[in-house]
Amino acid sequence: MLDIRRLHMLKTVVARGSIAAAAQSLALSAGAVSQQLSSLRREVGVDLLRPDGRTVALTEAGRVLVEHADQIFAAVREAENAVAAVKGTVGATLSLAALPSTVARIVAPALTALASRHPQLTVTCLATDQAQLRELSLGTVDVVLGQRYHHLPDATPRGVDAYRLLDDPLLVVTATDRPGERPVPLRELATHSLAVPPPTTDCGQAILHACRQAGFTPSTPYVTTDIAAQLTLARAGLATALVPRTAIDPATPGIHTSPIGEHPIHRELFAATRHTDSADPTTTAVIAALRTAAHHGRTPLDPPA
Repeated sequence: MLDIRRLHMLKTVVARGSIAAAAQSLALSAGAVSQQLSSLRREVGVDLLRPDGRTVALTEAGRVLVEHADQIFAAVREAENAVAAVKGTVGATLSLAALPSTVARIVAPALTALASRHPQLTVTCLATDQAQLRELSLGTVDVVLGQRYHHLPDATPRGVDAYRLLDDPLLVVTATDRPGERPVPLRELATHSLAVPPPTTDCGQAILHACRQAGFTPSTPYVTTDIAAQLTLARAGLATALVPRTAIDPATPGIHTSPIGEHPIHRELFAATRHTDSADPTTTAVIAALRTAAHHGRTPLDPPA
């Protein structure tokens, strides 16, 4: 009988690109992972991996095995959820991956509420902008608080359920000595120096796309994913920043925020879990807490969820 742990190692190696990277994510030595994969290869009697430049890729047999492994993992989750549903209680542990820009106004209030309602539940939180849905499909995390920009197609992978939390517009952020309270057409920023994320990020791509739709290529002398740094540059009058509303503390001194009047840029915040036919009381409780926090974290200008 195939060992489910070895199947998971095989899938992780392919997703991470190498045995060393997979071993690091699994908190194992590379030698231990290699040994388990060798045992799996002997069990099936055929090579499962092949070199692919500096990485590794599945052979045809490996691809077929991983497809069946996904079905096995799904069946195991269904069994676990069915038992949890019978028990009807929230579990003891859960892992959450969340965007750093959502921690203050959504994640922290949600975790505070969960600690009060379900004191037995320990939630570990990974604050990262990188590949959250991949971590979800690999089983590294249980819930993802992710984002999707409106100009991008829905890239939710198979086997993942996403639940909308909030429509989160980007705001124009300048120093407080900038005049006016009116919405700012995006084209007015053509003469501004912008502080923006790299164009390789979803947010950076969304800003570049919207500016081009407004008829200009933005001047971006300040490129950083650090929203605190973007706000500092705006406060100093060195740059104009475009920052999601939920990432801005309304009480932050020294900055002025305005909505974008034409060619607005929005991201949708969502909570995602691995798909199951049976509801899991633990992930259900966490998603409910995130939804409540997102609702209460809206400012009066936010659109309804």
